Amino acid sequence: MKNEYDIKKELKRLSSIKGSGTELISIYVPPDFQISDEIAKLKEEHGQASNIKSKTTKQNVQGAIEKIIQYLKLYKTPPKNGLIVFCGNISSIQANPDIELFSMEPPQPIKMNIYRCDSSFLLEPIETMMEAKDMYAIVVMDGRDATIAVLRGTHVTVDKKIRSFAHAKVRKGGQSAARYERAIEESIDDYYKSVGDTINDLFAKHNFKLKGLLVGGPGPTKENFAKAKVLNYQIKVVGIFDTGYTDEHMGINELLERSKELLSEQAAVQERKVMDRFLSEVSRGGLAAYGYKAVKDAVDVGNVVKLIVSDDAELTEVSYKCTADGTTFTAVEEGGNRQTKHNCGSNLSITGEKDVIEELIGMTDNLGVDTVFVSANSQYGKELLMGFHGLAAMLKYKQ
Repeated sequence: MKNEYDIKKELKRLSSIKGSGTELISIYVPPDFQISDEIAKLKEEHGQASNIKSKTTKQNVQGAIEKIIQYLKLYKTPPKNGLIVFCGNISSIQANPDIELFSMEPPQPIKMNIYRCDSSFLLEPIETMMEAKDMYAIVVMDGRDATIAVLRGTHVTVDKKIRSFAHAKVRKGGQSAARYERAIEESIDDYYKSVGDTINDLFAKHNFKLKGLLVGGPGPTKENFAKAKVLNYQIKVVGIFDTGYTDEHMGINELLERSKELLSEQAAVQERKVMDRFLSEVSRGGLAAYGYKAVKDAVDVGNVVKLIVSDDAELTEVSYKCTADGTTFTAVEEGGNRQTKHNCGSNLSITGEKDVIEELIGMTDNLGVDTVFVSANSQYGKELLMGFHGLAAMLKYKQ
């Protein structure tokens, strides 16, 4: 979760940067893309940039490309999910360019190789990945084929394909109609059990942290499977949808399109559950803490079962020194606003800063405690940010 927080924090900074011209470069390198090919593409872009009419813009674009090329030379191959690089002049003073490079490894594999030079960084692909917090299992099936996969956001990983031989492995000749029908039913049951066992194993492999199962396909097979009672009792079927296909491309893509609204609602429901429980505990003085000091005290003694963080929370521990008498102290301040009052007056100087939310997430990660990020756009998110300083925790015991 610390990596997720770091990316969110970086994206917030990157979104505030605007170029004076089309001189901010964004590149997305998929995991299977050759670094040498990316460098070759950038060298070509460097040559084309010589046609830019504005001398300042041309210098900034070419300078950014050169910086990216030197950075990419540090890699033999892209990281397992690919690599994202942003680079450009971030100075607001045209006469004094400041070309900075930012890079990150995304939480999911990059699908497309992208190069864009614009007045702002291309953040939408990574922002979409960051919105995808939950994972679901997927099965698209008909009477003959089933494809089982894992979905996180828009990224799908196929786990297994299963073929049914329900109608192929029985022969009508020499059998009564009733016996033939029983053989068909038994082979269909075997097919459902095979699909169910694969899904059960998939959930077990992910320690039952998948949020649910989406079922799709043409005809009645999907409904019959859902009623067959072959799934582990812990698995919740969150939606059943009609699709025209069962393959890993058209079938799954069709299912994703039809389930968009449901998955959006599911994310909101999960967020609401966490916040409802937190607010309930707060109202009765129960197993909840909020604000930096109370949460930090709980983390220090291992008394946290869930850390809750607003997407827009900014808490910084600032170290101060009074140059008049040499005294030092620290204060935790919100939103980057320096509001600390001290009798040192104008002789107060800042000697250090630390992101305390990043520190807390690192500590809870080491303890195996889940972190839940709450969207600041929702009513619950606004309440968490305004009423509880954007930081809260569910506790094991009352402190």
